[in-house]
Amino acid sequence: MAAIKSKDTKPEMIMRRGLWKRGFRYRLNHKRLPGHPDLVLRKYRTCIFVNGCFWHGHKCSLTPDPSPKGEGRTGLESSVCCKIPKTNREFWVSKIRRNMERDKEEQRKLAAMGWHCITVWECELKPAKREETLESIAFTLNHIYLQDHAVMPRKAWKNDEEEADDMLVAAEDLPEPEETTIF
Repeated sequence: MAAIKSKDTKPEMIMRRGLWKRGFRYRLNHKRLPGHPDLVLRKYRTCIFVNGCFWHGHKCSLTPDPSPKGEGRTGLESSVCCKIPKTNREFWVSKIRRNMERDKEEQRKLAAMGWHCITVWECELKPAKREETLESIAFTLNHIYLQDHAVMPRKAWKNDEEEADDMLVAAEDLPEPEETTIF
């Protein structure tokens, strides 16, 4: 497992190139944030995690462990994109479960700090779904930005009567200025 990379993986590089082409700028693996997110977009207060389906248990369901040793423990059921190995199954189930729990905890911490979290799965960046996924993320980032930087509506800071008195209609004449004498 020492040969498994955690940075600059193929799915992460696809994600980075796709966001860069769409005009999004980011920082990589921010050390001060919990979980060291793969991409950090400060302008959007968003962290993006690019997860491998196997290592983070994508679409794996937790099931009760049928073995007599595993009383009260849960197992992991394989999914389409995450196949749990048949050999040394207990080790892999506990490892993937720990990764899933750690991911949730890190995202809770980031949310408490005011960050939005987006998780992108390896299978979503396959050529068949890649453009759809990247467009969806671009839409989500723009929506987050507009939501965070929304302008307060006029009605929130003026009531209708005051607004009618202060506003001029385009066809209305401006009031004549009073005469002032300069000494």
